[in-house]
Amino acid sequence: MGDMTAWVLALFASESIDIALFVTAFVSATLFPGGSEVMLAGALAAQPERWVWLLAVATAGNTLGSMTSWVIGRFIPTVKRETKAILWVRRWGAWALLFAWLPVVGDAIPVAAGWLRIDPLMSLLAIAVGKGIRYACVAGAVLPLVL
Repeated sequence: MGDMTAWVLALFASESIDIALFVTAFVSATLFPGGSEVMLAGALAAQPERWVWLLAVATAGNTLGSMTSWVIGRFIPTVKRETKAILWVRRWGAWALLFAWLPVVGDAIPVAAGWLRIDPLMSLLAIAVGKGIRYACVAGAVLPLVL
């Protein structure tokens, strides 16, 4: 167990954390489960002086993961019934994507936005803002504990 702990701590302290954080954030934004907040918290604890960069890496990875879901939604030809996510995006448009970070339902919002052909640039911006705020909250909770 000590070797694994040492390996994890070494990863958080290394430059490789950037890649691991990006990949974890990307995968977490798709339908696959992930723990990007935990990865970001560990990276911030190990390298608090890089907080702006780490926040940007996590936000970029998570945003691009959600945009991948948007693209998937774009190519869904028809749906048998409109889901709550589709109804929500139909009502609120790109603004609904500010909440793409929410657990469970957040994964469906970009898919619905793609299916409804919501403007991709507006989708990208709304997703990035919502996810950036979420990760800023994580950083705001972690950094006072390690600085």
